[in-house]
Amino acid sequence: MIEWIQTHETFFLWAAAASFLIFIAFLAFVPWMVVRIPEDYFAGHKRPEDFKYRRSPIAHILLLTVKNIAGFLLVLAGIAMLILPGQGVLTIMLGIALMNFPGKFKLERWIVSRGPVIRLINRLRRGQGRPELVLPAQPGKTGGESG
Repeated sequence: MIEWIQTHETFFLWAAAASFLIFIAFLAFVPWMVVRIPEDYFAGHKRPEDFKYRRSPIAHILLLTVKNIAGFLLVLAGIAMLILPGQGVLTIMLGIALMNFPGKFKLERWIVSRGPVIRLINRLRRGQGRPELVLPAQPGKTGGESG
């Protein structure tokens, strides 16, 4: 195994460099996306209607296909990065965010509603002068949590 790694040292150096660049991109991309989410996006029980009706049906299908293929490839790359050098979990999450599948909105809302996640998101939003995210009312809670 060690011999194989030594013979493929160049590959691992490129993989480490790519991993570092992906990590830096995530550090910039995630806050940029978080502040652009409409404050009431997660407030309902269904995903708000998106841009699909503004485009022609062919453009919509093409965009949807490219987006899902890119998401799937990112999930595969993320799984590989769990073993190889790389930001595997972050890459998998980006891939899932790009793909469309049944229950995706419910999964996104569940992840966002976790205490540490919503506190971090709302702190980033407040730092950019944006209102906090509004989550569906839960027993004993009102709206988004602040931290």
